[in-house]
Amino acid sequence: MFHYRKHLFYPVHVERQDPGFAKLLLEHYAGRNSELTSSIQYLNQRSNMPNRYVRDLLGLIAAEELGHMELIAAAIGKLGGQPLTCVNSQGAPWVLNYIDQNADYLTMLQVDIQAETRAALLYQQHLESTTDPNMKKMINFLITREGVHKRLLQKALLLIRENGSPEELNELIYDYKMSLQVLE
Repeated sequence: MFHYRKHLFYPVHVERQDPGFAKLLLEHYAGRNSELTSSIQYLNQRSNMPNRYVRDLLGLIAAEELGHMELIAAAIGKLGGQPLTCVNSQGAPWVLNYIDQNADYLTMLQVDIQAETRAALLYQQHLESTTDPNMKKMINFLITREGVHKRLLQKALLLIRENGSPEELNELIYDYKMSLQVLE
């Protein structure tokens, strides 16, 4: 299912080291609303999703979230942050309780939509904590991608509720892949 590419989703450049901002980015690396939490949650939910199109969408988004985690890791390193472990900005370790374990697929999608919203809001808050234009660009990129995920998850929820046709559901995968075209 996974394919590893050596290059990042987005280039990571910094004007100067900023260990304080690097520490703040740990929230996105392994905090409650982090890329780690999202990727594991989506991978777990794939196993319980009966709809094959939505299952595929969850897998695609999970893989991208891992790519976002890699971006954050690169940024933390370039900003002069401490060696990475799975902790948040307060030093608390990542815990399984961050993952929603609900097996009802409608609830799963609602939880995912809320998680994407929280992640984008956290990025927005942290956007104000840096003056580095490169970090601002990277964070804006991540906010945009969280918005794409939210929109696709909302569409998936609507289609499942309305018993969407296979063609409509397959459009989710097409829309996701098209959203990546602007990255290349």
